[in-house]
Amino acid sequence: MTTDRDADFTAYLQARQGRLLRTAYLLTGDQHQAEDLLQTSLAKLYLAWDRVHERESVDAYVRRIMVNEHNSLWRRAWRRREHPTEAVPEVASPPPAYDDGQSLALWSAVQTLPRKARAVLVLRYYEELTEAEAAEVLGISVGTVKSQTSRALARLRETAPELREEER
Repeated sequence: MTTDRDADFTAYLQARQGRLLRTAYLLTGDQHQAEDLLQTSLAKLYLAWDRVHERESVDAYVRRIMVNEHNSLWRRAWRRREHPTEAVPEVASPPPAYDDGQSLALWSAVQTLPRKARAVLVLRYYEELTEAEAAEVLGISVGTVKSQTSRALARLRETAPELREEER
């Protein structure tokens, strides 16, 4: 039984890990935090693997874990004790290989949004979820998804007007 479970989980990871890492990156805005977020989320998924009966819902389940875990990271006290400094301790890593550079300006602007607004945009436009699906993943109402999306897009238009010029 355990070998079937491990084989199923391994097959799922091989098929979906890249896309899940991209989602984690878009939520966090940092490659290292994205890897940590994904690793924690996959560990939680593995523990619940036997309870996930609808295999077509696994992606939604993992996204829910990632959003919840990402939100809980911001609630931890150690996060509030960190203070940004002017000196960068190491060389910034290049953009992830999956970004061909055309959307780099957009995702840089998205990273300036509050985490909840960023999560809504990632789920709606990157993961291509409906408003109802995004609301379910985030545990909020459809109306809240609509208003968060509207405000986030308006803020992006205000803070990064050059993005509109590039889209034309």
